[in-house]
Amino acid sequence: MALIERDEALASLEELLAGAATGRGRVALVSGTVATGKSELLHRFAEQAIELGVLAITATGSRLERDLPLGVLGQLIQDAPLTVQERERAMALLAEGADGMNGMPSGDPQAETLGQADAQIIHALCMVLLELSERCPLLIVVDDVHHADRASLLCLAYLSRRVRFARIVVVFSHSDHGRSAETFFQTELLRQPHCRRVALTLLSRAGVTAFVTRELGQETAERFSEDWYAFSGGNPLLITALVEDHRDSVRSSGGAPDGPAVGDRYGKAVLSCLHRGGPRMVRVARGLAVLGELDVLDRLLGGGRGDVAQGLRSLTTAGLISLGRFRHEAARAAVLAEVDTRERMDLHRRAAELAYEGGAPASAVADHLLQADRVDRPWVVPVLEDAARSALREGRVESAVAYLRLASHECTDEQDRVRITTMLVRAEWRINPGAPAAHLAELTDAMQRGSLRGGDAVVLARALLWHGRFDDARDVFEHLNESGAAADPETVTELLIARPWLRSTHPVFLSHMRPVTAEQGHAAIVSVAAIRRLDTALALSEVLAKGPQDKVVDTVERILRGCRLDEMSMDTVESALLALTYGERPDKAAPWCDLFSVEASSRHAPSRQARLAAIRAEMAIRQGDMPSAEQHARTALEIIPPSSWGVAAGGPLGSLVVAAAAMGRYEVAHAQLDRPVLDAMFQTRYGLTYLHARGRYSLATDHPALALRDFRLCGELMEEWGIDVPGLIPWRVEAAEACLRMGREEEARRLVEEQLRRCGPATPRAQGMAMRLLAATGELRHRPMLLHQAGDLLQSAGDRYELSRVLVDLAEAYHALGEFRRAEMIVSRARTVAQECRAEPLVKGLSRSDGGGGGEDSPALEQGEPAVVLSDAERRVAVLAASGYTNREIAGKLYLTVSTVEQHLTRTYRKLNITRRADLPSSFELGGSRV
Repeated sequence: MALIERDEALASLEELLAGAATGRGRVALVSGTVATGKSELLHRFAEQAIELGVLAITATGSRLERDLPLGVLGQLIQDAPLTVQERERAMALLAEGADGMNGMPSGDPQAETLGQADAQIIHALCMVLLELSERCPLLIVVDDVHHADRASLLCLAYLSRRVRFARIVVVFSHSDHGRSAETFFQTELLRQPHCRRVALTLLSRAGVTAFVTRELGQETAERFSEDWYAFSGGNPLLITALVEDHRDSVRSSGGAPDGPAVGDRYGKAVLSCLHRGGPRMVRVARGLAVLGELDVLDRLLGGGRGDVAQGLRSLTTAGLISLGRFRHEAARAAVLAEVDTRERMDLHRRAAELAYEGGAPASAVADHLLQADRVDRPWVVPVLEDAARSALREGRVESAVAYLRLASHECTDEQDRVRITTMLVRAEWRINPGAPAAHLAELTDAMQRGSLRGGDAVVLARALLWHGRFDDARDVFEHLNESGAAADPETVTELLIARPWLRSTHPVFLSHMRPVTAEQGHAAIVSVAAIRRLDTALALSEVLAKGPQDKVVDTVERILRGCRLDEMSMDTVESALLALTYGERPDKAAPWCDLFSVEASSRHAPSRQARLAAIRAEMAIRQGDMPSAEQHARTALEIIPPSSWGVAAGGPLGSLVVAAAAMGRYEVAHAQLDRPVLDAMFQTRYGLTYLHARGRYSLATDHPALALRDFRLCGELMEEWGIDVPGLIPWRVEAAEACLRMGREEEARRLVEEQLRRCGPATPRAQGMAMRLLAATGELRHRPMLLHQAGDLLQSAGDRYELSRVLVDLAEAYHALGEFRRAEMIVSRARTVAQECRAEPLVKGLSRSDGGGGGEDSPALEQGEPAVVLSDAERRVAVLAASGYTNREIAGKLYLTVSTVEQHLTRTYRKLNITRRADLPSSFELGGSRV
């Protein structure tokens, strides 16, 4: 009922007090559910009575004291202000009456036959209270009278009949559900003409809003009262608990929460309502909490439908449930937490059986199985497997792992258990590749016993390779070769796909795999997913063996357009993205990688998120975006700790080291290189990435000999494995730079020329890097030309960091040649690009050399000449325009767009008050020299 209705109820009871003062006694029967706050109402009424000069005595019925004769009446006598003689007489009567009525049988109190002595005791006890009212108006309050003992009910019924002409008001409260629904006591009271019934209901929406406004203010009420009404159904006890949870949240956080707070107080209030409602209400609530819905609730609880229906009505009227469901998950959680473990497991076991018999989805049955004790049924394992497959398709990886673990535990057939364990390895891999390591020994033993199928054996081999257990992986491949498992189409498919994957990632293992014939491969691969996995694996292998090819780009982009991150497609996506990245097309790969990263996040697959982040970091390195490379590499290593990356740790670690070294964050790079890595990593492609990164760090920290050692080792492995392509690692360029630092120019030139012979139009990044080093090994007068070519190549490749290095070298070359104006322009451009990459060492180097262009030999413009009114950018464009370069040529030389050049010229014409290029001052000309 609303707050105004509660006030009306209080007013109605106050009217009875006015009559009591004049000898017109009244009886009130207050009814309501456990949720209506009737106890609070009675307490407030008693306080008001005392303020009006009425003596109030109270008692409360209790389920635990229901069998204590005259217990409730005894509470009233104890609370009454009696004289010593009156109290002694009353206590003696209570003791005598309790002894006489102790054997009263169960049943309707009206049906009990009282002896003459018992009737006299009841009369005498009531007279004690009647006599007390002669001295002062009396209010007698009994809360939860439905829990009172039978002897007390007889006394209270006797007293109620005799207060009509006494200065007494008697107020009883009882619950609308449970054993109090229709009793002798209520019937006896309501037939008395001086008895009034007061019915309480739950708070309305307006009532909840008014209550919250009074407690927390209007602003909070406007924000949360609607939600709190939905969570409580108007139950005052729950509303009060929600208000207290809100206050707790404000105290703990120091500010108002963003949403409605639902905490421990709410859960405790739910339990309080349940226990006040009686055992049946508790029992039905527990069954509903386990089942989650109304279907087969009566069968779950094993009781009659009538009892369950009554319990549901009680829960609904109490505001605890709505439409057969708890109003908030916190309520359901609180109910479940209170249930004894054994009882809860038994309820879930029966719920699983009922769900299976009723044809419920496999996931619904499996969720109950997870919480149940052992369910010895033949359908358990298949149901758990089906539920796991569905969960994986829906991205609920953790649920799938839980289902498979239970299925493995319950499975008694070894062959099936091995198959389930293999599924579990794949599922756990999505969360953390380190997790399946615990199962590898079990699967290896199963393989030795012949219980592991060929396709699952390939999965085992790949897991062993990831963790650097190469000897065990070699045993698996030898077992596959010896067992003749190639007759199995699934095994043939996995072996066929594994060959190009191994060639790209673990080349040393190719010799341990028996080749699959074309006939076998053609007959085995029948699914689109398998064809995609094979095509992308072949594409990556071909890129690493032969370098970039247009047909590879077309193939992988077509496959990516049709891919989603389902159970088996991560290998497809990874191989396709790497084929584009190592094929010098990170610009095409990056958007795809970002798209799949979002999908991996939505599917709650941390392992895939981490692997994609590591690939994205490699792309950022090749684009010269060092801040992004660092961010993605860190993300990869935060999602999956380095210890769980196995041999693949070299990927994200290498990208992080390269980015940190380029940005001058040497302490970060050093810390990553200090991390322990598996020795086996250096037998994989990931080891090449790590060696390259370590060499870059050594160069950056002025240890060229150490760098040269790592670059040469990297090159030797690439040549040995047949993946010596510049798109993977242009190690010759890196080694040439180390040689130059050591003064070995001839060796550096030889390495650069060899690198250039291996480059072509499809490898502009590696070619541009090589041209920069070629310029460094040649004559000074030829350097600008070579560096311009290097800059053009790197700009087309999209590598901003390597472009900034070229611009720095170009500025130094012009300065050495005495062309200070050109050097100044290039320095400005180099600084801009280096700052974009956050290449602090380059920026600092430019700052130190900046003063060189302003010496006395520098042909600076005279004070007062027109150029002084132009910005630096406008002046650089104007100088080239005055020298006869076209807008497109200027754009190419200054690495601007044609539109930007046009805008600079337009502003220049306006500032100089000219209309055409020919009117530019001759002082802008540079004698036709190249800039």
